[in-house]
Amino acid sequence: MVTEFILVGFSNFPRHLLPAFFLLYLLMYLFTLLGNLLIMATVWSERSLHTPMYLFLCALSTSEILFTVAITPRMLVDMLFTHRTITWTACASQMFFSFTFGFTHSFLLMIMGYDRYVAICHPLRYNVLMNPRGCARLVSWSWAGGSIMGMMVTLIVFHLTFCGSNVIHHFACHVLSLLKLACGKETSSVTLGVILVCVSALMGCLFLIVLSYVFIVAAILRIPSAEGRHKTFSTCVSHLTVVIVHYGFASIIYLKPKGPHSMDSNTLMATTYIVFTPFLSPIIFSLRNKELKNAIKKSFQRKFSPLSS
Repeated sequence: MVTEFILVGFSNFPRHLLPAFFLLYLLMYLFTLLGNLLIMATVWSERSLHTPMYLFLCALSTSEILFTVAITPRMLVDMLFTHRTITWTACASQMFFSFTFGFTHSFLLMIMGYDRYVAICHPLRYNVLMNPRGCARLVSWSWAGGSIMGMMVTLIVFHLTFCGSNVIHHFACHVLSLLKLACGKETSSVTLGVILVCVSALMGCLFLIVLSYVFIVAAILRIPSAEGRHKTFSTCVSHLTVVIVHYGFASIIYLKPKGPHSMDSNTLMATTYIVFTPFLSPIIFSLRNKELKNAIKKSFQRKFSPLSS
């Protein structure tokens, strides 16, 4: 019975590059925390932002902070040391939290797409459909759904027996890397089941987001003025950009062909995905969302230039 695992994701990574990547990832990690906390603080302090769209944005920022905290600190520590072991319990916990916050992030992106659909396609019913209680329920369902997915996948994987090697060829407790270490007749069927569940959930979210934007684009094209079309679509740009980044990076990593000597490139791409996508989200939302950008500027001016207000 395996009681601890050895993470070898960075073992073949060029040693002379690790300090540079450690510093880069550390700065991006800190910016991710500060950027998302800034968005949350701005939304809560500005009454003009107390709307469903920004409630969902706060929930999204929370999920990104927790997802990053669940994986990145351990990854950064492993980049500095050669002895990279993780206990069975810590590995299970990391998998649970990373899946929980990762799926919650996807569910929240789906809900934000629905919010934009209602705002543009059914503006007269927006306040009825997106009332505070309904929005709170949608956010709660997203967190509950993410928790259920995390718990289900973690219980399925760690219910298996790990009786062979304890070397995980990844920098974290990656589900597919762990399943390769399991033994028993049911391993192949469990692997297929886990892949189908995860892919179905993620592709289901993506399908509903795309469907929302099909109706949104159709509604925008019916607006007679070019200025009206531009103004309406601008409310969707930040969300759509984050969706493209989120699913685009994931597709590149998991769908690209695996070569026999591609472990270094896979490690680099996976670490970049873990750190870079949460790093980009606050930048995209703060720069592409004019209302939020103005609110952040207003907050800074009120904090650091009290005499000018």
